[in-house]
Amino acid sequence: MNINPYVFYQGRAEEAIEFYKAKLGAKQTMLMRFKDGPPPSEDQQCGPDGGPAPKIDPEKIMHAEITIGESTVLISDGRCDQPTKFEGFSLALYAKDDDEAKKLFDAISSEGGTPFMPLTQTFFATSFGMTQDKFGVTWMVLCLAKMG
Repeated sequence: MNINPYVFYQGRAEEAIEFYKAKLGAKQTMLMRFKDGPPPSEDQQCGPDGGPAPKIDPEKIMHAEITIGESTVLISDGRCDQPTKFEGFSLALYAKDDDEAKKLFDAISSEGGTPFMPLTQTFFATSFGMTQDKFGVTWMVLCLAKMG
């Protein structure tokens, strides 16, 4: 069994995929746009408040999969009807060494990202830091210390 994060970018999924490909070496393994799916059924025609469902650009991404290292991240534009809020979770990137941790941390923090815990040594990691990428997703970058 696997658990994979599914991240909704509210209209910026394609930009996010390209950013992760350039900065983290992500590989896109699947992409389906809304135009590629069947038309919505009658019960999918209304929004969460019972009003009409928002019109979604058919070119927006309904579902995509990328791999970063050995992990799969699922990505969508979602309904594109609300601001993006990434709260209550972080994506963790495990680096093989401190040099790779710095490279990953700097890459995620680039182009408008916001580091909020600098990369530093801790009791559990030779490198650990937290940053938000330009989309607002929080990332923890770490190189674990060898324990006992």
